[in-house]
Amino acid sequence: MITRDAAAALVASFAAGSDEMAAKSQELILMLLRHSEAPFSRDQFAPGHITATSVVLSPDRRFVLLVHHRRLERWLLPGGHVEREDATLEAAARREVAEETGAVLAASPGLLAGLDVHGIPPKKKEPYHQHHDLIFAFRATDVVVRVSEESREVRWCEATDAEFGRFALPDPIVRAVRRAAG
Repeated sequence: MITRDAAAALVASFAAGSDEMAAKSQELILMLLRHSEAPFSRDQFAPGHITATSVVLSPDRRFVLLVHHRRLERWLLPGGHVEREDATLEAAARREVAEETGAVLAASPGLLAGLDVHGIPPKKKEPYHQHHDLIFAFRATDVVVRVSEESREVRWCEATDAEFGRFALPDPIVRAVRRAAG
């Protein structure tokens, strides 16, 4: 089970550098971890909850894996909610990749490549809330993927600014991909 202390230590270890948006997200995530009763619960909407996302690079590191999210109707990185069974936030990110894309990840540890707090629109029983997202970087062992029920499409995209523009990726994702591709 993921502990607040372990999550806070991981978030605090992230070096945002000159990335002001990541630094602000880092501050907000640490506040959530320090002051929330249930920071990992998908049922906590005020101020939101922790999520785990992945930059998945192709084996040659030239491509990044994107999903066209069915509910949000946009291209994003694979990721989602933390589950009780997840031993670590990195494990949550790995599980989400497997569920959403079927991609097989290398066994090497994931790198915390970004932090992003962003809004999620309301739906059915969920009010507007925020995802306090930790973005991990992994490398896939091959390029075989599949589409899940959560996505309309899964695609490898060249890890270039021109391609990112074509997919209208949010800035925090672009910066996390740049860190991951290093």
